[in-house]
Amino acid sequence: MIPVLDNFRLDGRVAIVTGASSGLGVQFAQALAQAGADVVLAARREDRLVQTRTLVEAEGQRGLAVRADVTNPEDCTALASAAMSAFGRVDVLVNNAGIGTAVPALKETPEQFRSVVDLNLNASYWMAQACGRVMQPGSSIINISSVLALTSMGLPQAAYTASKAAVIGLTRDLAQQWTGRKGIRVNAIAPGVVRTRLAELLWHDHEQELSDTLPLGRIGEPEDIGQAIVFLASDAASWITGDTLRVDGGSKL
Repeated sequence: MIPVLDNFRLDGRVAIVTGASSGLGVQFAQALAQAGADVVLAARREDRLVQTRTLVEAEGQRGLAVRADVTNPEDCTALASAAMSAFGRVDVLVNNAGIGTAVPALKETPEQFRSVVDLNLNASYWMAQACGRVMQPGSSIINISSVLALTSMGLPQAAYTASKAAVIGLTRDLAQQWTGRKGIRVNAIAPGVVRTRLAELLWHDHEQELSDTLPLGRIGEPEDIGQAIVFLASDAASWITGDTLRVDGGSKL
């Protein structure tokens, strides 16, 4: 019998993290490296990727920075190919690249709506396709949704909530298609309000108010989500697929 803590290790595995130049993507890359994975880092800002690669290498793991626009299917294929060329395998994909907006529905332009859906939903699909073609049985895809896909915070976020809800539907379908046939698990994480620069406008002036709505009494930290990423990527979650894990402090807003 394998010791239980060993099932959470990712030694010898290779993970791709999109949106790895800032915010939660940096934390995800570092957490995966701490668990033993080599990490391929993707984003449009290559200079910031180098900083994340330094964090991965500081954990004793190999890092590869690849500039990619994941809304472009060709860039997604090239990213998976770069990972295969450098490391010979892809075991984990974290579809983290995304954008949030808060535009009233009567003022949101078609271009604004489409740009959010293109990055939050379409890019997740293109990346899953590219990695699904090269992944071996036992691999794991983790899509980043949001608690706003499941509830509301009273903000005008139609494009964001619609795209993140669609990510959950995409997760279920890909799990149904690939887990039994290809041995690839596909799950999603729905974070609540987390202390990142992207979410600062939400919580900066209302942190105590938001904290008081949560049973656990605090805003989330990036590490809270990073630990969930490691769990779903690892063999400790080997009997979990097609699911969405809420990591939100118990939010019932």
